[in-house]
Amino acid sequence: MTIQYINSPEQLDSLCRQIAEQPWIALDTEFLREKTYYPKFCLLQIAAPGWVACVDPLAIADLGPLFDAIYNPNIVKVLHSCRQDLEIFYQITGKIPGPIFDTQIAAPLLGFQENPGYAMLVSSFLNVNLNKAHTRTDWSVRPLSEDQIQYAADDVIYLCKIYTLMCEQLEKLGRRDWLDSDFELLNNPELYQLSPENAWLKIRGKNKLTGKQLSIMQSLTEWRERSAQQENKPRNWLLSDDLLLELAKLQPVTVAELAKIRNITERTVNRYGRVLCELIDTARQRPPKPLNEKDRPAKKTQQHEAVMDVLGAVVRIRAEENSLNPIILATRKDLEQLLFGEEDSLLLHGWRYNMAGKELQGLLQGEYTLSLQPDALVISQA
Repeated sequence: MTIQYINSPEQLDSLCRQIAEQPWIALDTEFLREKTYYPKFCLLQIAAPGWVACVDPLAIADLGPLFDAIYNPNIVKVLHSCRQDLEIFYQITGKIPGPIFDTQIAAPLLGFQENPGYAMLVSSFLNVNLNKAHTRTDWSVRPLSEDQIQYAADDVIYLCKIYTLMCEQLEKLGRRDWLDSDFELLNNPELYQLSPENAWLKIRGKNKLTGKQLSIMQSLTEWRERSAQQENKPRNWLLSDDLLLELAKLQPVTVAELAKIRNITERTVNRYGRVLCELIDTARQRPPKPLNEKDRPAKKTQQHEAVMDVLGAVVRIRAEENSLNPIILATRKDLEQLLFGEEDSLLLHGWRYNMAGKELQGLLQGEYTLSLQPDALVISQA
């Protein structure tokens, strides 16, 4: 298949007309992020049955017509593990190009493990082993070689084939509509932007901090996020998560004290030392933002463990009925979240809710009962 390499406005206009004729298109991006906070958009691959194109965003000043074509709500956008790709679109346009079909999200409904890699799907569906020769390519360097362009184009060429096969199998199983609510969640802008004020919520280990420690960690994390955005640098280049937690625990308030902390670099101390100490000193004087209940370690009793065992039995039954691995339907952590009323439990959303979550929730609320028969576990309305 001939690859269209689009690096002029005239070529872009022609491509936009091609896109407008399609009910769906496959998309992928190449970007760099190792040295920046925001991803640097380097290449966009687009394919539909019969054609494939690579768009060079570094060569075309105005990509507006392209985004207008892609954002057509009548065209399904097919991607694999789409969060980073959609972040680029959101960064440029402030919008998400729905509707979306993510092959990684769909794959478990066809018996694959949770979050399967793209290479696994290509191998399983097409019996093709992906070429990894250009995995570490610097996509910002021009000109791109023919091999690099072919490598990039292959991703969407194979994605088209996988999408077609997936849709056929999902339709055959009557599961195509199960994914609608999962894909709808991808349109939430909050997935692609992180406010500095809430950056601390992403820090693992925050639930072990209390009082002044938590307040300091929150203040430092907010500063780190704002600084990383302003300087367009990876946040860990400023302070690692581990160092944030260590500063929260040790609470240095002078540059001399800060410099003695293990793993902090001289450059960090010289450039940010005074600011960090002022933030720490100020944060010590105010109460922290409270942890959400879900962030606090749940104190599970033996009764809780027994209830999760029962819920797990129901999960195994429903998974077997639908020819799924039970782990795909719900892990023990998912059951724990459901038991403790956490709204972000996977069992309360999408196809998992329809297959088992609604029933499990009904059991916990007394709307259903369980009874034993010699060879079966029977679930009935109360």
